[in-house]
Amino acid sequence: MTRRWLTSALCALALLATGSLGTASAAEGGRTPLRVTTRNLYLGADLAPVLAATTPQGLVAAVTAVWANVRATDFTERAEALADEIAESEPHLVGLQEAVLWRSQTPAGPGSATHVEYDFLRILLDELAARGKHYAAVASMTVGSDFEAPRSTPSGLQDIRLTDRDVLLARTDLPARAFSVAHARAARFLNHVPVCRPALGCPPGPALKIERGWVSADVTLRGRTARVVTTHLEPAAPAVQEAQAAELLAGPLDTRLPTVLLGDLNSAAGGIGATPATATRSYDRLLAAGFKDVWTANRHRPRTPGFTCCQAPDLRNTVSGLTQRIDYVLFRGRIDALTAELVGETPADRTPSGLWPSDHAGVTSALRLR
Repeated sequence: MTRRWLTSALCALALLATGSLGTASAAEGGRTPLRVTTRNLYLGADLAPVLAATTPQGLVAAVTAVWANVRATDFTERAEALADEIAESEPHLVGLQEAVLWRSQTPAGPGSATHVEYDFLRILLDELAARGKHYAAVASMTVGSDFEAPRSTPSGLQDIRLTDRDVLLARTDLPARAFSVAHARAARFLNHVPVCRPALGCPPGPALKIERGWVSADVTLRGRTARVVTTHLEPAAPAVQEAQAAELLAGPLDTRLPTVLLGDLNSAAGGIGATPATATRSYDRLLAAGFKDVWTANRHRPRTPGFTCCQAPDLRNTVSGLTQRIDYVLFRGRIDALTAELVGETPADRTPSGLWPSDHAGVTSALRLR
């Protein structure tokens, strides 16, 4: 019996004891709940030193250090733990943030790097397939963070390219009459953060854009349809982040369908931002727009803060560093939250070599579509 199976079983017993689960089953004829997960995969390093570089030499040194950290936080190892999480809870849909693609070019020079070093999405899907779990990306968005810069190697400079992606995964092993996905869409936000540093070629060239976006699809489970959206909002610029949340409300969340929002919002309850000493009202404004939070709406969950961020950049801290709750499953409309659970948050979830699966914990939930 695994720890997570035991947690789910205890939650189900609590529901039965209050009569809530029995009532739901009777009302819905044993209807299968929609199971969803949100998971920030962690790109493998903190990019702040790269964006702060002021000289070409400083840029090379920063990229060299970042790439060393990406290698040390080996995603091929972490993906095994992440795939175990998904295989155990078997969500219908998984919202992924930082499902990045790392590429290289040797030697550094003109053109874009194309040699794949790590494709986080492909690696994770392969690990799921190895466990007999069938998922596919129904929609994805290259969210605009597509940067390339040189690092130092013993034989010279090598270009390293980062392409950031948000992805919505869906199960593909269920009959269409039971579960189907339609109207997949993806878009970048109009609001973004420009970065202008001489080491990055600005000026005289244009500023780099740190862009983000969203991915959505309409899913039908046993005849009931809901819209599911995943996103990753800007952490460093509260005004930009709040404008992105407003774009969500005016865009994919503007629907009469029951709606589920999965994502790393970088906005905590009470107006607290993900970056120290910043404030952001994005989470509160989504609640004001009618959304509910599975972590606070589900009275049967364990009474814990539900922190989801963040572990050390090298992922080797032995004591969990989670002190903020910024990853969410939010819902609106004819939906009930049956369960809410963290994944990847305890020392037992670490890999054999001691890596946390990500610098974030994930949130998984079972939702009843009424």
